[in-house]
Amino acid sequence: MNRNTIFITGAASGIGLETARLFAQKGWFVGATDVNEGGLATLAGEIGEDRCFTAVMDVTRPETVRRALDGFAGRTEGRLDVLFNNAGIARMGPFDEIALGDQLGIVDVNLKGVVTVTYTALPLLKATPGSRIISMASTSAVYGVPELAVYSATKHAICSFTEALDLELEPHGIAVSDILAPYVRTPLVTEAGRQAYSVQKTGINLVPEQVAALVWKAAHRHRLHWRIHFLTHALVFTFWLFPFLRRPIVRHLALTPSRPGSATSRTQ
Repeated sequence: MNRNTIFITGAASGIGLETARLFAQKGWFVGATDVNEGGLATLAGEIGEDRCFTAVMDVTRPETVRRALDGFAGRTEGRLDVLFNNAGIARMGPFDEIALGDQLGIVDVNLKGVVTVTYTALPLLKATPGSRIISMASTSAVYGVPELAVYSATKHAICSFTEALDLELEPHGIAVSDILAPYVRTPLVTEAGRQAYSVQKTGINLVPEQVAALVWKAAHRHRLHWRIHFLTHALVFTFWLFPFLRRPIVRHLALTPSRPGSATSRTQ
């Protein structure tokens, strides 16, 4: 394998799909995984099966993760330059109006799924000089967002996971980073039956192509936390300079006097 390689979770739509397209255009070999078999087939037909490996994979099932990474390694001679942990789900609504099983499902995909894929991919990453791990976090990791309590918690955990692994894996030459983005026009947001008030208040700020371009940057330069869009930068700076404003600002952006019903969306 004389090409750089990337392994992407949640590659059949949204950010994962645009990242796969971008890296393929740049000449990389793309490993694309998702629970959406039809979406993967469309992607493979678009970028060419000789330039990609696709596999139906559920990040909550370790056996499918192992099988997909083994298949990918077979195509790349064991080379893995970038692991992009992108698969994620969200459920919007007041915490007490979302079933416990659905809440735990968010943890299973957004946090435990990242741990499972990263752990399984680590031997390939260690065997590839200058490899990187990039994970999707969220602007909601800056301060917990009402109606996205568990989702925010998982994304905050991803930032801690990134910080710890970046130190731990430094002796192996592996750089670890995450991406903090506000609402992106993906099925995770647009296909929700009902949206959190913060979606209405702050708007959908980005398209997947913009985040994919940032993933490309993160694959070539190391920065612990990559932040995108004015909203993210403004919140981080304001909260650092005026920490006492964190709670009232989030209250203003995310709380409404009414209690909207919950909504669900899933993308992998």
